[in-house]
Amino acid sequence: MFLFLAFLLVPVIEIALFIQVGGAIGMWPTLGIVVLTAILGTWLVRTQGRMAMGQLRSSFSNLNDPTEPLAHGAMILVAGALLLTPGFFTDAVGFALLTPPVRMAVFRYLRARVTVAQFQMGPGPSQSGFGRGPVPRGDGPGNIIEGEFEEVRPKSQPGKPSGWVDGPKRH
Repeated sequence: MFLFLAFLLVPVIEIALFIQVGGAIGMWPTLGIVVLTAILGTWLVRTQGRMAMGQLRSSFSNLNDPTEPLAHGAMILVAGALLLTPGFFTDAVGFALLTPPVRMAVFRYLRARVTVAQFQMGPGPSQSGFGRGPVPRGDGPGNIIEGEFEEVRPKSQPGKPSGWVDGPKRH
């Protein structure tokens, strides 16, 4: 029901604002403001998005909870979509989401209403080899085993299957 009201009310509000602003300052200045806010919003989203990505990388490298940087990044993404949507109401909401105090307030509001069931960093139990600890991934010098191999076939029956599997069937 909330989404239905949002999809119904936002265009009505935008149309009313376009009529009011266009009547007050004219069509071309109104269109100029819409284009200018889209350009300014794109620049702000790029700079704030870079900062949010830096905070996210920092939280991952320090093994901190990445919830807050992820939420800020998502809100910056939503702000970018709102700023690229033509309209004064969506621009106002988009610019508000680009300010850190508003993002913090939204984050606190959402955090109070969302329950996190589990948070885990690193390989989970399904990836650890039946609960025996992390499986080495070969990304460090101690996890690499070098060696050579040579395929050995029995001399008595070259190319014939061993009996464990069926060989090629000919019809």
